[in-house]
Amino acid sequence: MRQILLILIFVSFLSCEDEEKRQTVQEAQEIEEIIEKTIEVAGGENYKKATISFNFRENTYKSERNGLEFSLEKQSTEGLDSIRDMVSNSGFQRYVNDSLRIIPDSLLVRLNKEIKTVHYFAHLPYGLDNRGLNKELLEEARIEGEPYYQLKMSFGQRASGVAGHDEFLYWIHKEDFTLDYLAYKFVEEEEGIRFRAAFNPRVINGIRFVDYRNFTFRNSETGLSELDELYENDKLELLSTIETKILEVAVKE
Repeated sequence: MRQILLILIFVSFLSCEDEEKRQTVQEAQEIEEIIEKTIEVAGGENYKKATISFNFRENTYKSERNGLEFSLEKQSTEGLDSIRDMVSNSGFQRYVNDSLRIIPDSLLVRLNKEIKTVHYFAHLPYGLDNRGLNKELLEEARIEGEPYYQLKMSFGQRASGVAGHDEFLYWIHKEDFTLDYLAYKFVEEEEGIRFRAAFNPRVINGIRFVDYRNFTFRNSETGLSELDELYENDKLELLSTIETKILEVAVKE
């Protein structure tokens, strides 16, 4: 009798374990489908063969992609010097007045992350399908009466290259599959929270771009999933308006 009882308990345990695995697989598939649709709505395959130039905070940025090959640039000036920093499949390079310069590793790491971060935000939702990210689908949310998926992601620096960001939350419209809101926590020099609300959506040569109103909440212990309600109740502090002037979008045939 005791042996039969032990067998039943063991079978029950295996059944529960199999059910958890099925739920995990189903959730992972749903997440990937949501991300795939969101990227498709915003530009899809166009991202992989596009050259995009834009102005942001007095600097000019340029991205070029051709399949798996890519380069991300930042063009700036210091005094009379013209500086071009570039991250590509080959690593990081800095040119000053078109001459290649060797820079210390400590500065290289900071510049590399800075360039990737600016391009990351400018090209969202491209990049959300990175296989190296931890993804979790939270409960449905409503903002201004509209239904949203809440997609939580944990970023390791090796996976994202985005400086100082530990946790992200994205609000994706359940019907339109547009990325309308995002939030993140950062722990670089100090802890903090940011919540961004997209505005001024426009499509240029098949790729969707938005600007953001950038908010904060002083209590850094606040969960990111609480920020949508705080936003609707005007409890967030507006820090800045992030506007990106698109200069060029060229998509190869």
